[in-house]
Amino acid sequence: MDNLIFTAVSGASRSLAQQQIHANNLANVNTQGFRNDLESAQSQQVTGEGYASRFQVLPTNGGIDMTPGAVRETGRDLDVAIKGTGLIALVSGNREVYTRNGQMNVGPEGELTINGLAVEGDNGPIILPPYSQISVAEDGVITIVPDDGQIAAPMDVDRIKLVDIPAGLLQKDPAGFLVTNALNNPRNEEVAVVAGHLESSNVSAISEMVSSIALNRQFEAQIKMMKAAEDLATAGNRLLRGS
Repeated sequence: MDNLIFTAVSGASRSLAQQQIHANNLANVNTQGFRNDLESAQSQQVTGEGYASRFQVLPTNGGIDMTPGAVRETGRDLDVAIKGTGLIALVSGNREVYTRNGQMNVGPEGELTINGLAVEGDNGPIILPPYSQISVAEDGVITIVPDDGQIAAPMDVDRIKLVDIPAGLLQKDPAGFLVTNALNNPRNEEVAVVAGHLESSNVSAISEMVSSIALNRQFEAQIKMMKAAEDLATAGNRLLRGS
């Protein structure tokens, strides 16, 4: 059978994979700090004599769009947004993972977390003592006023680990956190945060919807190509049988 049908099938499969990426982006349009997933593919010629005009789609890793999203004010002391480029380091098992979501929470034992993972500090996961007031400086230093009634002066307790990693080195783990091949990465002193703010997703709902519509049309064309390939194969078989 002419490899045209395999070419059409590979294109249709790629369209479905692209559709999944755009659907996931669209589903996370309101997720704090979500980074837009990119899709990419390249053509690969079908090998064999007589197939010089036949090409298949070879999927490739499109990477992650690290363009900053819109920043909105929340007024909450434990909300932070990164200025420009940079990531917040979290602890996941024996490695670091990274996020742009700065919506932090305090657990029952004082552990500072984001989406259930501990926020990394200078000496490991950050644990906060009881406090009456808390603030986060631009460099990530966390300052509290202890809740013991004896000390009214602010004191520094730890510093959020902030890193800056090139987009080409980042990928997403199954939970959606950003990771690199290295288990941990060094702090970047240039990364700064602004307290009382959160960064929105950088997904454009309109762009994702337009891309989805275009992919639907491509998929329909590829299905028609499969039917054409089947008709050509049937006609060829009839000629060979002499009927």
